[in-house]
Amino acid sequence: MDRHIPMHALPEEIQKMSPEEKVCKYCGVSYLILHEFKAMEEKVKAMEKEMKFYQGSVEREKKLQEKLQFLSQDFEQYKIDNESKTESRIYLRLKLRLEVRHCQVRELMPNLQHSAEPCIDL
Repeated sequence: MDRHIPMHALPEEIQKMSPEEKVCKYCGVSYLILHEFKAMEEKVKAMEKEMKFYQGSVEREKKLQEKLQFLSQDFEQYKIDNESKTESRIYLRLKLRLEVRHCQVRELMPNLQHSAEPCIDL
């Protein structure tokens, strides 16, 4: 906490005042430091409010890290599944294209030996 250091000395009339004149009759605190005391009270209240906000943040952080790890694992599994499905689709498309080409070649060249498999009609 920063401490305020005055740049100028107290005025002479304040320095000449008796201690009874400088002190609050209710709480006994010097008027000269009362404003500093009140400012410190306000800072303490603000810090308590901030501490309340951060209270439990370690536990929340740990739970969020666990959730993030779980979601990352799910994401990786979805990527693997998607790649596998994509590869299967590519394989099936290529196989279909090959069969279609094979049938087209057989139609263009009927003298070639035919396989037992019929051509796909598209």
